Amino acid sequence: MRVDVISIFPDYFAPLDLSLIGKARASGVLDLGVHDLRTWTHDVHRTVDDTPYGGGPGMVMRPEPWGEALDALVPPGATPPPRLLVPSPVGVPFTQALAYEFAAEPHLIFACGRYEGIDQRVLAHAETRMPVTEVSLGDYVLFGGEVAVIVMLEAITRLLPGVLGNADSLDEESHAHGLLEAPVYTKPPTWREQDVPEILRSGDHGRIARWRRDEALRRTAARRPDMLARLSTEQLDKRDVATLREAGFQVPPADMAK
Repeated sequence: MRVDVISIFPDYFAPLDLSLIGKARASGVLDLGVHDLRTWTHDVHRTVDDTPYGGGPGMVMRPEPWGEALDALVPPGATPPPRLLVPSPVGVPFTQALAYEFAAEPHLIFACGRYEGIDQRVLAHAETRMPVTEVSLGDYVLFGGEVAVIVMLEAITRLLPGVLGNADSLDEESHAHGLLEAPVYTKPPTWREQDVPEILRSGDHGRIARWRRDEALRRTAARRPDMLARLSTEQLDKRDVATLREAGFQVPPADMAK
C-alpha cells in the first residue's frame, strides 16, 4: 500500500518509524511518504492560512498550497485514483469496518487540517479527481489532523497482509464481529491472590470458546450497549440470548434467536 501524508508538521510522524508500522515500512508492505505542505507555498513567510470569509474566529487553510500538493501527488489521469482522507470533526465516524475498507485501497492520501480547517473548495475540487472521505475519530476536537492520522494508520496497517505475525488474532479482537473482546490472561496462574479463570486452563477448547463468547457479550452489553443494539437476531444464538438475560440485559425474544 502507498500512503502519502500532507501536514505543516511533518516531524509529528516520527513515531511511524517504530513498532510494527516501522517494520511494515522496512519490509515494503507500507510505502509511506510524509510531505510538508509549506513546500507548496511561494511567499517569504510560507503562508498556509488566512482569515475566514464571513468573519468569525480563527484562521482557515488556504486552497493554493493544498491544490498544488495534491497536483504533485496525484498526476492527471492517475488510475486508479487514490482515496483522499481528511480527518475532521464533521466527518463520518472512523470504525473497524472503515479500517478494512481503507486497507483494501492501493493508495491513500491523508490531508492534515489545522486551525478552523481546510478551505472547502479544496475538497470539492479533489472530488472531481478522486474519492474523498472526511473522517472523525469521535465527538471532540483536536488541534489538528496529525494525531488522527497516526491512529487511523495504526488501525489500517495492522490489517495489511504480512504485518501481524499471527493473522488469526484479527478474527478474535474487539469489533471484529460487532462485540468487544473478552478479558485476556497470561502466566502466572495466580497473581496477588487473583486466579486465572479455571476454564481457560482446562484445555477444553469448546468450553473456552463459549466462555469467551459469553464474556464478550456481557462486556459489550455493559460498556457499549449501542454495539449490542446493532447486532441482528441472526448474530445471536439461544445461548447468547440466555447469557445476556441472566446478566440482566435487554435482548430480543428467545424465539427470535436461531
